[in-house]
Amino acid sequence: MHHDERPRSGEEAAVTDAYFYEPAKGHGLPHDPFKAIVAPRPIGWISTRDRQGRVNLAPYSFFNAFCDAPPIVGFSSTGRKDSLRNAEETGEFVANLATRALAEAVNLSSAAVPHGVDEMAMAGLTAAPCRLVAAPRVGESPAALECKLLQVLRLRDVDGAETNNHLVLGQVVGVHLDPAYLKDGLFDMTLARTIARCGYRGDYAEVDHLFEMLRPESGGA
Repeated sequence: MHHDERPRSGEEAAVTDAYFYEPAKGHGLPHDPFKAIVAPRPIGWISTRDRQGRVNLAPYSFFNAFCDAPPIVGFSSTGRKDSLRNAEETGEFVANLATRALAEAVNLSSAAVPHGVDEMAMAGLTAAPCRLVAAPRVGESPAALECKLLQVLRLRDVDGAETNNHLVLGQVVGVHLDPAYLKDGLFDMTLARTIARCGYRGDYAEVDHLFEMLRPESGGA
């Protein structure tokens, strides 16, 4: 032992010995753990229409809600894919809930197909009409969010260089819920069996149970 070293407690050793890497220099592991760490991630199953009225449906694993008043959701597109182009052209998109019963259809709609191919029809899904946007929703999905486009942000790195990723933000202007999944006025995601992306090549999670943990009450006199 070096003269100025001292035995470390288990807690100190655990912190000091954590595996660390800088993404820009490589992770040194068999597979990049980033997507497994930031998980589970909601799946934005995005339906759009182009100016000619052709339907597009695709899942995005970089998707989430960013505020609730007003409700705003967003998905990130690597490259200028059909969902991004259609949202820009028409100013709208729909986020459909991805569930275990629809998992195969979700996966099928992720296939790389020529522009103009209707993935919703290809997956055998029903193009149900929306109320406030022209794009259809997935009729079989327990929930769908009609969205009006707010902005598209070209993401940049720490050096200010533009990446090939675009964050598409939309305000939810209409919500569809299948009454079969409402229990005492609450949307039951365990009944819907919502799925989420969990990293590595084919890993997904299914919501089959919940636990409750309420915030602490504020202290003080």
